[in-house]
Amino acid sequence: MIQMSAYGSSVWFKRMVQAYGSSVRLDHTSLFPYFCPMNYLFGTKHRFNSYSGYFKKTFGERVQKITVDAGFTCPNRDGTLARDGCTYCNNDAFNPSYCNPQKSVAQQVAEGIEFHKVRYRRASRYLVYFQPYSNTYAPLEKLKNLYEQALRQEGVVGLVIGTRPDCVDEEKLDWLQQLSEKYYIIVEYGVESIYNTTLERINRQHTFEQSAEAIENTARRGLHVGAHFIFGLPGESHEMMMDSVKQVSQLPLTTIKFHQLQIVTGTAMAIDYQKHQEDYPLFSFEEYIDFIIQYTERLNPDFIIERFAGEVPPRYLAGPGWGLIRNDQINIAIEKEMEKRDTWQGKYYKP
Repeated sequence: MIQMSAYGSSVWFKRMVQAYGSSVRLDHTSLFPYFCPMNYLFGTKHRFNSYSGYFKKTFGERVQKITVDAGFTCPNRDGTLARDGCTYCNNDAFNPSYCNPQKSVAQQVAEGIEFHKVRYRRASRYLVYFQPYSNTYAPLEKLKNLYEQALRQEGVVGLVIGTRPDCVDEEKLDWLQQLSEKYYIIVEYGVESIYNTTLERINRQHTFEQSAEAIENTARRGLHVGAHFIFGLPGESHEMMMDSVKQVSQLPLTTIKFHQLQIVTGTAMAIDYQKHQEDYPLFSFEEYIDFIIQYTERLNPDFIIERFAGEVPPRYLAGPGWGLIRNDQINIAIEKEMEKRDTWQGKYYKP
């Protein structure tokens, strides 16, 4: 019989049991080539659990994100825990043009939908992404007003709420749980690193243990949970980054985002980088492709990978960059190399 104990929760193992029944004794790595030599384990053409595939399976069609800036701040910016925020943070480097806290959430959503109707004509359903800063860092009544403004807009089917682990509490999570009965709700935590020395150096002012607790509390309510990690942070070796996959894979996550560290103008990190470049293990494009594939091979295959890398417009870079390479080109390069190596997400995953 197939041994379900270690792999029973994984997407691929469940599918293999369905396909082969219980009379075959195989493990999760040997099943891959037998089950789907072309279609792979995730029901798509991809060698990883893709974000686009996840939403097509969830909603039956393309779902587009609309980013809004609701004018939040963070406890490490306003003096509650610290000043100046995370050392790498400059939100101007990734905010869309229609995203402006001087406008109401409703207006930003409406303008965002019109913008994306031109760019992505197939999209008819939208998730509103509360992205800049900590989007649960306010009293619950204020959050209700802002979130409900977004949800009242035609075509909006849910929310993506970016925040910090120290900016949620039982009351807020309980209300989000109620909201999730009608809408798709995901709480996305900026974890960034599992190493507390790193988190202290970049002025996050929270620990990895706080992140793990917030993620557990969110998932326990049946809410979708996302997490964000940065590779190349100061003081972290290649071995430290690669070793982090073990702890990351144990978190009850729905989605995960990876960014390679980019030094952005107007940040404290840009100043520190000029003084201590030897502390920054920045990746070349080729080095990152190799690293992220090895990391993905060891990653929990149930996690939906939302992105492998981040984009910063070249005019904002204060350190080395990859030129004008876009995310879709990065994904193509990763998948081509995965195919060349005959590998996939979770190939070497050990629960």
